[in-house]
Amino acid sequence: MASSSSTTNILIMLPLLLLASSLIPAYAANFYQDFDTTFGDGRVRILNNGELLTLSLDKASGSGFKSKNEYLFGNIDMQLKLVPGNSAGTVTAYYLTSQGPTWDEIDFEFLGNLSGDPYILHTNVFTKGKGNREQQFYLWFDPTADFHTYSILWNPQHIIFSVDGTPIRKFKNMEANGVAYPKNQPMRIYSSLWNADDWATRGGLVKTDWSQAPFTASYRNFNANACVWSSGTSSCDSKAQSTDNGWLTQELDSTGEERLRWVQKNYMIYDYCSDSKRFPQGFPPECNNTQQN
Repeated sequence: MASSSSTTNILIMLPLLLLASSLIPAYAANFYQDFDTTFGDGRVRILNNGELLTLSLDKASGSGFKSKNEYLFGNIDMQLKLVPGNSAGTVTAYYLTSQGPTWDEIDFEFLGNLSGDPYILHTNVFTKGKGNREQQFYLWFDPTADFHTYSILWNPQHIIFSVDGTPIRKFKNMEANGVAYPKNQPMRIYSSLWNADDWATRGGLVKTDWSQAPFTASYRNFNANACVWSSGTSSCDSKAQSTDNGWLTQELDSTGEERLRWVQKNYMIYDYCSDSKRFPQGFPPECNNTQQN
């Protein structure tokens, strides 16, 4: 969260963040064609001829969906509008994951809070079944008032988490240092809205207020500029696709690196690489690299 000493920098950077938001392209996704319901019966609703999807949570059940396609690398965008009002105890999850005991996973999780208190954006990266790489952030806007774009760039060099085009986290491929990297297991996109009041808000001290149910989160403008994996082959192996895959080698430019540092300085509220009490025997190896964010 921003300190008083950084107010000037925030005022300078916020117009750039708003500009980045305005440059997010519009996409014509169709949720009927691209996704399947995973649980929740009628709590998953597809509206506006497939352009809008909503998930709802009540005391009986949450709900969720997954992509029909699997991907092995991609640049993936989704616009979300989160549960408004008193969302304490609820979690809206949006992530990529493979299956099996040594799964890979790339997570956005939005932890609800009491009315007037900010959401916490929780991120994590699992490789070969190992996670514990949490970074958490406040957002610089109200994520319940309108739709905002949450993006995952996953290529062989790194994973970049972005919000409205502004990078907030980078996880580099550090296999040379003995750190596993997700590169061999295709992943599907999943999202869910569920009750996690045993831990989600203030460590479980604040419980879900079921008098506010049903809780609803909304989705639109899904886009996957990605390598679709099917029957052991990648769509990116096709020569016809090669000209559209600049994201496969995409790096952050100097402006992107500046925005990343700004968000992490002013809005990061937890970083596993700074939690010495959690790692008394020494930080994980990726934390020792000055370029790892």
